[in-house]
Amino acid sequence: MHLASLLERARELHPDQPAVVEGDLRLTYRQFSRRVASLAGWMHASGVRAGERVALLDHNSTPFLEAYFAAAQLGAVLAPLNTRLSHKELAFIVEDCGAELLLAGPECAPAVAALLGTNPSIRRVLWLGVPPAGAGGSAYAEALACEPRSERAPLDPDSLAHLYYTSGTTGRPKGVMLSHRNVWVHALSTVAELGLSDRDRWGHIAPLFHLADAWATFAITWVGGVHVVVPRFEEEAVFGAIERERITITNLVPTMLTRLVRHPGADARDVRSLRRILSGGAPIAPEVVREIMRVFRCEYVQTYGMTETSPYLTLSLLKAHLSQLPPDEQFRYRAKTGRPFAAVELDVVGEDGRSVPRDGASVGEIRARGATVTSGYWKRPDETRAAFDNGWLKTGDLATVDAEGYLQIVDRKKDMIITGGEKVYSTEVENVLYEHAAVLEAAVYGLPDDVWGERVCAAVALRVGATASEPELIAFCRERLTHYKAPRTVRFVPELPKTGSGKIQKSVLRSS
Repeated sequence: MHLASLLERARELHPDQPAVVEGDLRLTYRQFSRRVASLAGWMHASGVRAGERVALLDHNSTPFLEAYFAAAQLGAVLAPLNTRLSHKELAFIVEDCGAELLLAGPECAPAVAALLGTNPSIRRVLWLGVPPAGAGGSAYAEALACEPRSERAPLDPDSLAHLYYTSGTTGRPKGVMLSHRNVWVHALSTVAELGLSDRDRWGHIAPLFHLADAWATFAITWVGGVHVVVPRFEEEAVFGAIERERITITNLVPTMLTRLVRHPGADARDVRSLRRILSGGAPIAPEVVREIMRVFRCEYVQTYGMTETSPYLTLSLLKAHLSQLPPDEQFRYRAKTGRPFAAVELDVVGEDGRSVPRDGASVGEIRARGATVTSGYWKRPDETRAAFDNGWLKTGDLATVDAEGYLQIVDRKKDMIITGGEKVYSTEVENVLYEHAAVLEAAVYGLPDDVWGERVCAAVALRVGATASEPELIAFCRERLTHYKAPRTVRFVPELPKTGSGKIQKSVLRSS
C-alpha cells in the first residue's frame, strides 16, 4: 500500500500511453514518471526525508500532480494549501505542519513573500515554473534536470501521506491526517465503483488541493488513464477542455456545476465524450441535477464525503433493479446523497444513540468507519477524541435513510435552524429556491431572533439578466413549504461567498 507503486504500475503497463495533458504539454507515462523521479531526486538532495512535511501552494498544474507522487516516493508528507486562504491562515498552517520546503506556483508569489516574511522555518522554495523576478528560490527546470531517484522509501502502510487542512471557517485550521493505506484503499474502491480504466480521461477541474478532485490523482494513475489539467475554473475553459480533450469523467462541486449548466450556450456544447459526471463537496438541489442531466446527457452520480474519509462515503449509483424503474423513479434515487461507498461502513444515529429506522423520514447523524477514515487531526489529540465515538467518526451531517439503504442529507448539524421550537433544514428551503427560474445560487441560514429564537434567512444570486424581488421569492417558498420554513428575509448578492474549493460559506453570511 505504497502510493508510489501506483505510478510504477502505470509506467510498466502503459509506458507510451498519454498520462498528462495541460494545454500544449503532453506527457506519456514514461515521461511523467521520469519527471516525478527527477523531482524526488531534487527534493531528496534538498534534505527531504520520510515523514517530513512539504507544503504546496498552486492552482491546478502538472507539477502539482508530480509533487503528489514525488512526495510519496520519498515517504514525505504533502500538505496542499488552499490558494484562497488569507496570508495569516497560510502562515498558521505552514507553522503548524512544520514544513521546511515550499513548492509554489509563480502566480502565488505575493502569498509566498508573506509566508517567507513570517515563517522562518521555510528554508527553501521551489517554484513550479519560472521564479518571479527577484523572488529567489529554485526554478522547476532545475528540479526536472536533477538525477532521477528510483528508490522508493520503505514505509508502513499507515505512514502519513497527506495533511489536508480544513478551511478554518469555524476556528483555527486543523490538519486531517491521511495515510498511504487510506488513500490507496480509496483509490482502489473508486476504480471498482466507477469502472475506471485506461480508456478514461479525467478532468482535473475542481482544485487539486481539495479532495473533491485530488483522489483521482491516484485512481486514474492506477488504471493508466489520462489526467487532463484545467488550471482554473472558468466556464468557457471547462467546456473547451471537455470538447478538445474528450474528457470522459470528472467530479465538480455544485456551485461549479450550477454555473456550467446555466452558462449561455451550454446546451449547444459538444459533451458527447462524457460517460459520467459526478458532483460532490456539498449538497445539490434536485432542480440543478435535472439541468446537469439535460445539459451533459450522461450518467449523473451524486457523491458525499469528507476530507476525513479520503473522501467518499456515498455514491448515488443505481442498483441493478433500480435501473429498471421508470425515469422519474430512477431520478429520485440519482438525486439522493447515495448508498454507502464500498470502502466504508455507515450508520445514521438518532439522538437516542440508536440507528434510525430506514423509513426515509427519521433524521439522525451519519457516522462512518473503515480503512479510508482518518486516524485523526495533526497535533490535536483532544479534537481527535471528540470526533470519534466508539470507533465511529461523527460526521456532523444529518440525514435520513430509506429502505434501499440510500441516504439523503437534510443539513449540517451546525446549519439546522430552530425557529419557534420547529426544526428547519436549510437544504430543503434551498432546493425550493433553486426551482425559481431567476435563481442562480442560494444559501439559507439562521440568524438570532428575540421572539422566535432564530429566523430563516436566505442569500440569493440571480442569473444574468434575471430579476426577482424579496416578496416574490418569499411567496414562492410559502407556496411550496410550511409557512415557518419560508425565509423571512432575502438578501440579493452578486455572488455567494465561497471557499477555495467552491463551497458556499454560510458562516460569512451569518456574520455579514
